[in-house]
Amino acid sequence: MSDSHCPICSAELDVRDGAPCFDCGGDPTELDHLVAGKHTYTEVLAFGIPIVVCDFCLVDFSSYDPTFFNRPRGAKRGLGEFVEVREITNPSRGKDKFCPVCERRLAFLRFLSRVRATGSDDVEGATQ
Repeated sequence: MSDSHCPICSAELDVRDGAPCFDCGGDPTELDHLVAGKHTYTEVLAFGIPIVVCDFCLVDFSSYDPTFFNRPRGAKRGLGEFVEVREITNPSRGKDKFCPVCERRLAFLRFLSRVRATGSDDVEGATQ
């Protein structure tokens, strides 16, 4: 966790506890969901780049406007287009940095930065 500023907006990052999901895991409510076992977590390849998401965010991922990911309008990604890498067994809380402006975990912001940098869907073989 050496980054001190958001790779998207350059705001100073805070450190906080979070749930495993890169997308919603920075929301304090998700820690309650983690303890209650409300979600399952899976590592998938989205745009060819690894990301850990909860079951809700995996299904909801296609609701993002593709331009958010620097993709052409109308280039929606559906649930069937993700490649499952592994199920996260025994998920636990962890520390991550969080952008108070973007309202995202650093893990998601790094993913987003990588996806935007590719600029196309031709990253299916990309790895960390």
